[in-house]
Amino acid sequence: MSAAACPEPTPAERARSVLSAADSLTVTTHGHRVELIGLHTVDAAARLLLQNPPDAHLAAELAMAPHGDLAALVEFTDIAPVAVRERVRARLTLGGWLSALGPKALVFNPARAVLTEEDGTTVVGLDELTLASPDPLATHEAEMLARLNAAHADTVAPLARLLPARSRLGASGVRPLRLDRHGLVLRVETADDHEDARLPFATPATHPGDAVRQIHLLLAEANARPRRRRLPTRS
Repeated sequence: MSAAACPEPTPAERARSVLSAADSLTVTTHGHRVELIGLHTVDAAARLLLQNPPDAHLAAELAMAPHGDLAALVEFTDIAPVAVRERVRARLTLGGWLSALGPKALVFNPARAVLTEEDGTTVVGLDELTLASPDPLATHEAEMLARLNAAHADTVAPLARLLPARSRLGASGVRPLRLDRHGLVLRVETADDHEDARLPFATPATHPGDAVRQIHLLLAEANARPRRRRLPTRS
């Protein structure tokens, strides 16, 4: 299937989706490496607003920084919510500067963004990152994929019939890997390898309910096809 017939989010959109959905991040400065969980938000300009972590290391280091700016790296790891081989789907690394935002918060202004995925690494322009919108399913994806996987026999197994025959050859299991407005990505695993295949929606989904409707359309198409050898279900 051609790229035009099977659209995908752009790297900038994927990066914004990682930012939107992540509940944790790692901040690295010259003096410290700090894991933050549930202590950040992202504004419309893709700036990270950080609550001061309890140990106050970052605030103390920032107070000593020249000009009130502290060089830092911020890293996000996007992990598949379903148990698959190689669960890390993407890593997003932002380089930039931390500065104070009132007495209890910090702001991180990115100067560079790098998105690393299984098929390679992309430098995302800051203008692209700022202008891109997170996928409308980004904050719902984990729950939706978990529900799909929990109903594997009724959802994922039938949907696998839509995959090319070569993708199913020698398969030991199939799991939902990714969900975005353009479609659903399934990971097909063999004994020592895996392949990801996208099932595109007829039209882009605008909200979770619309995505559910699109998945039902895919299921209807799959159930209308002749049954072939059933892909095994991995425990």
